[in-house]
Amino acid sequence: MNDVVTAVLIVVGGAFMLLAGVGIVRMPDLFMRMQAATKAATLGAGCMLMAVAVHFGELTVVTRALLVTAFVFLTAPVAAHMIARAAYSVGTPLWKGTIADEFRCENDRVGQSAGETSTAQRANPAAREK
Repeated sequence: MNDVVTAVLIVVGGAFMLLAGVGIVRMPDLFMRMQAATKAATLGAGCMLMAVAVHFGELTVVTRALLVTAFVFLTAPVAAHMIARAAYSVGTPLWKGTIADEFRCENDRVGQSAGETSTAQRANPAAREK
């Protein structure tokens, strides 16, 4: 029974990892690529680590696998968020099909209240003159 559960978890984890790779290749801009890679790779790594825990079944291995899984689930989204904010602040272009840039409005309010130039003003030199 353990072998079947291990095999299923490995296949599911591998499928999520494959989807992460496809998402990196197929998505149109950096932000969508990061979202696809972070979610799918995190789930894939979690399934793989759970497969290791089920396969070995020892308390020390299970504990380590659970701790590593918790660490990955906590840190991967935070790291992706910080990388995306840094990329946005340096002016990485959004996909042409993006409907709303909600962070721009928030960033403009914060920048104007602090007396700084906003991301839109830095990206568009004509906006600085207004």
